[in-house]
Amino acid sequence: MNTSAVNGASHPSQSNGTPENLGKRSYIRWDAKGVEEKPPNEDENIQAVADQINTIQKAQYNLHRHCYSGTHARTHGIVKGKFIVPDDLPTHLKQTELFSHRGEYPLAARYSTEPGDPGLDDRIAQPRGFAMKIFNVHGDMFDVGKDIPTQDIEFNSTPAIDLANAKVTREIIGLRIAHGNDKAKLYEELEKRDDTELQKARDGVRNTHLESTRQYSQTAYRFGDYVIKYCLVPSSETQRKLYEETVRPEHGSDILHRWLQNFHRQHEAEYLFQVQLLENLEDQPVEYAGKSWDTEKYPWQTVARVVFPPQESFDFERKMFWEDHIRVDPWHGLKSLQPLGSPNRLRRVVYPASSNLRHKMNARKEINVKSIDEIPN
Repeated sequence: MNTSAVNGASHPSQSNGTPENLGKRSYIRWDAKGVEEKPPNEDENIQAVADQINTIQKAQYNLHRHCYSGTHARTHGIVKGKFIVPDDLPTHLKQTELFSHRGEYPLAARYSTEPGDPGLDDRIAQPRGFAMKIFNVHGDMFDVGKDIPTQDIEFNSTPAIDLANAKVTREIIGLRIAHGNDKAKLYEELEKRDDTELQKARDGVRNTHLESTRQYSQTAYRFGDYVIKYCLVPSSETQRKLYEETVRPEHGSDILHRWLQNFHRQHEAEYLFQVQLLENLEDQPVEYAGKSWDTEKYPWQTVARVVFPPQESFDFERKMFWEDHIRVDPWHGLKSLQPLGSPNRLRRVVYPASSNLRHKMNARKEINVKSIDEIPN
């Protein structure tokens, strides 16, 4: 496995050729035969995972007397900025209502740590998350968010997801529930699997500044006519330099949010939003998300920028509003950016189940914000 990919290196891959050359490639349509192939028993596995996630949430509620989402429970910061689409994209990248023309869209984003424990020590290296709500997006939306002009986009700091499909997810979460407090026993069970390296990779990620960590979709999405994975690349020189620093034992259990807070107070943050298009289903599986798509063969192509002006990233009111009321869900948005593959069909069931339990146990209502101004401060 490529170590820099596992560690979420911040530096973007170089494109193999000019935009003109990339525009002449044979990209696979999103509705082509073989892109999605739902396996037998998937619905049963998905429902089992929803129940497992609720079990994790209830266990955390017993510790904290507050219910959090089943994954990405620890908030490190929430920021507001802009999603900027240029007017000079080549034709093959002018896909979906979002990228077909120039535009600047308000967005709110949350930095997080992947596991479902909101009190997890920052000094423990684990995958980190990033989730965005882009506002003022208009087009043909999925029914669940038909009247909400937002596009939800989520990321993880590892390019391949260990929960690679519904069946694997059920197996792995079951092992984590059974042996989560006994790492030796968990590893003993993981060593029996064919995907041991993938499952253990999460414990080897680089533990560094969140604003300097590259983020990935991990799973595939429709991109108008085509299919993509996407990533977010820190692009300012300050962000690149901070990537060299890693967390040390003396830094304290909340170092990531303090680093992030200090950075956002003093600096503008800038990211490149890039896409990687599907050309070969054998080499770029959609149903199984445990394999990264080779960036040398299938290069990243920039389609937008994300910019955050200096601000307070750990605002208490904003944090509580997001944790108590907001759900980020890739099925909230444009049909032309439809989530694809087994992990995304799982999310369509598991995310609402997690959200419903969270809001029930906290006696809070889910709020589908229509404007960035509805998010405090």
